[in-house]
Parts: sequence; C-alpha cells; structure tokens
Amino acid sequence: MGAVGFDGLVLTIATSNVNGIRAAYRKGMGDWVATRTPDVLLLQEVRAPDSVLNDLLDGWHVAHQASDIKGRAGVAVASRLPVHAVRVGLGRGEPEPPVDTGRWVEADVELASGELLTVVSAYLHSGVAGTPKMDEKYAYLAKVTERMRELAAGPHRALVAGDLNIAHRNVDIKNWKGNLKSAGFLPEERAYVDVWLDEIGFTDLGRRHGGEGPGPFTWWSWRGQAFANDSGWRIDYQLASPTLAESAVKVEVDRATNYEGRWSDHAPLVATYDL
Repeated sequence: MGAVGFDGLVLTIATSNVNGIRAAYRKGMGDWVATRTPDVLLLQEVRAPDSVLNDLLDGWHVAHQASDIKGRAGVAVASRLPVHAVRVGLGRGEPEPPVDTGRWVEADVELASGELLTVVSAYLHSGVAGTPKMDEKYAYLAKVTERMRELAAGPHRALVAGDLNIAHRNVDIKNWKGNLKSAGFLPEERAYVDVWLDEIGFTDLGRRHGGEGPGPFTWWSWRGQAFANDSGWRIDYQLASPTLAESAVKVEVDRATNYEGRWSDHAPLVATYDL
C-alpha cells in the first residue's frame, strides 16, 4: 500500500470502467487486481449494490454511489490507504435526477506524509447526438466543470479520473473522420475538455505520457474486429491538478493481450506517482 521510493511515496492509481463488476470478476478482474496491486482503484459502471462491491473488495476502504436506475452506471473509489472524507454526486445538497446518479464520487485519501489527496471516480453520460440525452450530458458537463474549478482552487492535490465518454482529439479515436457527428466526439463536448486542461489547469496524463498518438486507446467495441484491429477510442482519463501532474512518473494502458483475455470492453488506465 504505497511503496516507498527514493523521493517519497510511490502510489499506484488505476481507473477502469468494469462494465459490470460481477461479470468482470467472473472474467478475471480479480486476478488483474491481485497482480497489479493498485493502492487506489477507481471504478465505473459498477452496476451492483454495496453488498456485492464490499464482498468483492474485502479489505479495501470503499466509497460507492450506485445509480438510481437499476442496472446502470455506478462509480466507486476503493483505497488501501485511509479515507478521511467522501462526497457523492454533484447535486450540491439537492436530489439529483436519476440519470445523474452513479456518476461522481470523491474521496480524500491520506498519504503516508499525512497529506490528503482528493480522488474522483467519474462516469460521464455517453449521450446520443441530436436527442434529449445530449442535453442531459451537456448539463452534467457544466456541473463537472464547476466542480473541477473548485478542486483546482482547493487545499489538496486532486485527480479526476474515469470514463469521461469524450475523445478529445483526432488522435484519440481511430475512425475520427467517420465520427465527427457522433456523441463522444462532438466539438461541443471536446470544448469542455479544452476548458478543463487549458483554462482550469488539469493535465491529461494519458496523453502526456502516451506520446502524440494515435492512441493509446482504452475502449474497443465487443463487436467485429475492433479489438484485433485496435480500432478504439481513448475515453478513459486521469486528469491531474498541476502539482499532482508533476509527480506522475509512468502511465500505462493495461490492454489485454488477446480478445479472450478481456474482462471489460475498456482497459484499465494505470498511473504511478512519486509523491
């Protein structure tokens, strides 16, 4: 739980959309967790009640927000380090619409130094272009942007991570020309990411450490030859506040070696920090 490096604490944080945690564990997610040994695990599309999540992650400190819509969404922060505070959702004390639940959970994790690190597991709406679902997504993106401004100005280093369902640049999607009018790659969506990075000051660690692209992608359709042809999207992120970003020493996509080895349609994004 946080190896000691030359300069301080080496912390491993992994994020993954598990596409249903019960199915993921049946397909081998538990073996991956045991081998990878992350200190903090950020999960999206959990799609399970607290009891199931706590059984599967026995021994972890778990913060979880299930969706009010059964069988949908669900986000969690699981930590081997102590957790001091948990904040759920972006309703600001008001009830959230059911479609907005199971999408945002924060935890303040205590590092060995005593410093608190705020980590967020986020699962943003996928949306459907030209429908009310896109209006829901844009309304939620506005809430996310407001909260990210607060985190950037807050007292702790912060990480916003998860399945954000937006490919930021052309290099973040294999078939970008064919998806210019598709949800997840609309100019209006991508502009929010511009604000998070260029105006608020978060750093996209996947791109910073992943080179100029294309890729590395984090999601591939189950259908056809998408995975075999690496025809994917980069929609899973670790967005770090400025001082946290400087401590990131390695960022990797744990892409399965073959189709049969996948336990989700997403691959985990794993970052190592020397704090």
